[in-house]
Amino acid sequence: MKIVVIGGTGLIGSKVVRRLEAHGHQAIAAAPNTGVNSLTGEGLDEAMAGASVVVDLSNSPSFEDNAVLEFFRTSTTNLLEAEKKAGVGHHVALSIVGTERSPQIGYFRAKVAQEELIQTSGIPFSLVHATQFYEFVKAIADSSEVDGAVRIQPVNFQPIAGDDVADAVAKTAAGEPLNKRIDVAGPELSRMDEFFRKALADLGDPREVITDPEATYYGAVVAEDALVPIDEVTLGRIHYADWEKQ
Repeated sequence: MKIVVIGGTGLIGSKVVRRLEAHGHQAIAAAPNTGVNSLTGEGLDEAMAGASVVVDLSNSPSFEDNAVLEFFRTSTTNLLEAEKKAGVGHHVALSIVGTERSPQIGYFRAKVAQEELIQTSGIPFSLVHATQFYEFVKAIADSSEVDGAVRIQPVNFQPIAGDDVADAVAKTAAGEPLNKRIDVAGPELSRMDEFFRKALADLGDPREVITDPEATYYGAVVAEDALVPIDEVTLGRIHYADWEKQ
């Protein structure tokens, strides 16, 4: 089966491509550096010719509120139009657990807009909602630093390894359309401040982690369970402590 992976050279996309190829599929890594650009439409018709499935792992180069919203609206519209022309029968997109619960975060609002376009497109679809990736722990800590200390909210947090996300996306892409979303999360639920305190200590990062109920996550204060699944969820197999040792 031919499966086009938009963003197929990125962190998750490259892992998804390898998994699909290992199971005998023709996986096309589609990205600007391979001549396929979902934002401009370049190369989309050629890439999708004969494709059965499109996996959308694209991401905006800017997280500014208006820019990220425009990116996902334009990119997703271009993809869906090209898929209709090519007769693609399954659109898979990776999104974030809790997007609809934190509309104060511009990136989350943009992902909600993306999902609405997919759900109303008429193309059979599957949405994979994942929690935050282990791979971004250091970046989140850096963005949360104030005067040399890392300020983190004491809310629930359940991050996941990129490999577990790729497993879920590849499995979904190779299956029948779900026409709904599924949630995937890491195997351990913790408090976000406690998680970062231990994670930074394990990394040898000397910065103090301060528990701050008013600290922001991607620019906004979030609710207690905003970042974790509250319904049925598939848990990853990789614990953070094991991932950290890799």
